[in-house]
Amino acid sequence: VSQFARKFGVPTVADGGIGNIGHIAKALSLGASCVMMGGLLAGTTESPGEYFFLDGKRLKKYRGMGSLDAMEKNDSDNSGSQARYFSESDTVKVAQGVTGAVVDKGSIKQFVPYLITGLQHSLQDMGVPHLSQLWEMVDDGRVRFERRSAAAQIEGGVHGLFSFEKRLYK
Repeated sequence: VSQFARKFGVPTVADGGIGNIGHIAKALSLGASCVMMGGLLAGTTESPGEYFFLDGKRLKKYRGMGSLDAMEKNDSDNSGSQARYFSESDTVKVAQGVTGAVVDKGSIKQFVPYLITGLQHSLQDMGVPHLSQLWEMVDDGRVRFERRSAAAQIEGGVHGLFSFEKRLYK
């Protein structure tokens, strides 16, 4: 779809399920012009929501725009998600998102540079010198997707340690 849309100058958006840098790289490789990152950016200092502690972890309330909570918040200026999902007049609301909690990610001022650097590393791992060359390299077969077995996925991850800590950025 993205490849076809690109022929006519129409951008495409990867919307939903972007949870880490690998998802961003895959979405762009599949032809997305940009990615929606609401859930990924939730938990940053600048995102809406209240902080609370649970089992010693600092969490922030998260409300996806397609959640019933967001749809029920229909402001007078129609900035609530009812307008986004064209459901202002619906008597029955159907959730297309969730409400929950996410771990505190700190300020977006540190998190976005982490995402940028991670995407640069992803491109480097794929052998892509610059983001502008990604689609060309996918189209001509220099970059391709491969299927990995469950065993290969486990082998490619952290293994053989009693315990480990994964800190995303500093």
